[in-house]
Amino acid sequence: MSPAPYAGLVTRAVAFVIDALIINAVSVILVACGALVLSVLFPEGKDFGLSGVLAGLGTLWLTGIVYFLAFWTLTGQTIGMRIMRLRVVDRAEGRPRLGRSVVRLIGMWLAAIPFMAGYVMILFDRRRQGLHDKLARTFVRYAA
Repeated sequence: MSPAPYAGLVTRAVAFVIDALIINAVSVILVACGALVLSVLFPEGKDFGLSGVLAGLGTLWLTGIVYFLAFWTLTGQTIGMRIMRLRVVDRAEGRPRLGRSVVRLIGMWLAAIPFMAGYVMILFDRRRQGLHDKLARTFVRYAA
């Protein structure tokens, strides 16, 4: 039985959009809960200004980091990838370990610089690897 074919750019992009929506929803809920706690602790309506914005952005980044690392390492696929029937695998066709997932996540940020050039590589690569896949030595395949 041959392995499933490599996933293309559009399918992967749709999975990422689903994941981004989930990450944003979770972040909004976490920030709202934090704001509720602060409103109880400071009932006079203290304005947190820039520190509040930075806390919100930090929550968004941390939620995304935990989301991707946990799902890739534990199951080999995020919720968006599961919906689109995709799976991240290493060379042995297993799910990536934590170190490889960390490299892949850092590679995702690097692939966006400049002008998403690291993602455009997926269109021209025989195994449909983007920069982040090449750095982490992973592949995205259609799940069986």
